[in-house]
Amino acid sequence: MTTSPDLRFLFRSPAHLLALGFGSGLARVAPGTLGTLVAFPLFYGMMAIAPEWHLPLIALLFLIGIPICGATGRALGVQDHGGIVWDEIVAMLLVLEFTPMSWPWWLAAFVLFRFFDILKPFPIRQCDRRLKGGFGVMFDDLLAAIYTLLILHACLWLMTH
Repeated sequence: MTTSPDLRFLFRSPAHLLALGFGSGLARVAPGTLGTLVAFPLFYGMMAIAPEWHLPLIALLFLIGIPICGATGRALGVQDHGGIVWDEIVAMLLVLEFTPMSWPWWLAAFVLFRFFDILKPFPIRQCDRRLKGGFGVMFDDLLAAIYTLLILHACLWLMTH
């Protein structure tokens, strides 16, 4: 049985609150895009901690995402429900960690990440289809983040050489 998430569902469990991006995943239009935007204030908050803790924190958030996205998907009756946006949030945090701190670069990072997350070029689409559960939900966005970083850093390299 498929359930549509609402505010009641959101607050039923801490897992749902996180998986649905603190409510951003409840958006009727483009929840993944809105969820991706949630990463920006979270990243700004991360700036308060020492940089050497950023990657371990992002890795922890990825690992936490596996069971929370799995549990929320099961509760919704759809493994990778569009309202589950924790995967976008964590992947975008990773992208921002390796992106120059300027709005033009952040905008480019956002657009590229959404492009790869939506189009799912090889092997993202194959992983999205084959990997199941919370790990599958999280992993395809990790690949989209890697594609984004490859393109961004190729552009950076071209601009400096």
